[in-house]
Amino acid sequence: MIRFARTLSTYIARQFFVWFCGVFGTMVSITFLLDYIELLRRGGTRTQATWGVLLEMAVLKLPHTAQEVMPFAILFGTMLAFWRLTRSNELVVARAAGVSVWGFLTPAITVALAIGVVAITVFNPIASSMEGSYEKLDTRILRQSGDPSSLSNAGLWLRQSDPGGGQIILHGEKVASTTLQLRDPSLYFLNKKAEFTSRIEAKSATLEPGFWHISGGERFQPNQPPQPVSDLQLPTTLTASKIEESLAPPDTMSFWELPGYISLLEQSGFSAQRHRLQFNILLARPLLFCAMVLIAATFSLRMQRRGGTAALIVSGVAAGFLLYFVSDIVFALGLSAKIPVLLAAWTPAGVSLLFGASMLLHLEDG
Repeated sequence: MIRFARTLSTYIARQFFVWFCGVFGTMVSITFLLDYIELLRRGGTRTQATWGVLLEMAVLKLPHTAQEVMPFAILFGTMLAFWRLTRSNELVVARAAGVSVWGFLTPAITVALAIGVVAITVFNPIASSMEGSYEKLDTRILRQSGDPSSLSNAGLWLRQSDPGGGQIILHGEKVASTTLQLRDPSLYFLNKKAEFTSRIEAKSATLEPGFWHISGGERFQPNQPPQPVSDLQLPTTLTASKIEESLAPPDTMSFWELPGYISLLEQSGFSAQRHRLQFNILLARPLLFCAMVLIAATFSLRMQRRGGTAALIVSGVAAGFLLYFVSDIVFALGLSAKIPVLLAAWTPAGVSLLFGASMLLHLEDG
């Protein structure tokens, strides 16, 4: 009996994994083509956006897109695997041998849990790195926007356009306050040819509406003595919200990097709401994959016995997309701090798991 249970579990796990891989590959291929077509549309008027560059961007974006469709691949792969096993009467024979529905689901849930763990610990770092490269290409080629910023332990780095046509690079340590203020900032001025022209070392730089207020500094120019800069208003298009949004997006940070970057943001006085939400969403993903198996089993295990196969399949697909839209709403509430981050990140997975388990208990054991 033990050998039979082990053989059955291995067989069901293999069937589930094969169907998951097939559905996942199909969905990734379709989304890749759609993304490439969208990039071709966006790059139609950009001279640098050649077919090769856009294809590279689509490839770089592919792992991130694959992460987004993975829960649906789990859902549809489970439905197809159990539908096939039910249609061929293999599960009927197993039921006659005394195997309960939970015996069928345990191998699939185990594989889904393993896929979720691998997805956040191995696949996510690769996807986030490639997403970061995609964002750089998208900013430089398609958006053609400037004013990027970056935050590290060495301080805050900003770049903005100079009214004279060049570039200004600012570096300093952010002071945690209600306004964006840099302590001991350095300003590097570059001309149109990206050649260094001068540097300002100051005591503080405060971002005001429409300008930087530089105080207590000196300007250094090649072959000239330092010139005092007691009070300088440097025009800028930067705002505090724009700088905060241009910091490393959560999608470009891997699961392992997020905790350290969250601490860095909070120490620097920036909001870490987006990054904490993303980290908790990743933590909840294995649980969400297990919930997808339970929901899929609710709509697939009873197809042949009760009839209405098409209606059950449509119901399963509808349940998946309903979960997607509800998750987006809950995540948006968490992002805007309307509800706690933990509640926003774990609610979709928790509710889905409770729904799937309760439906199966009602249908099979009730």
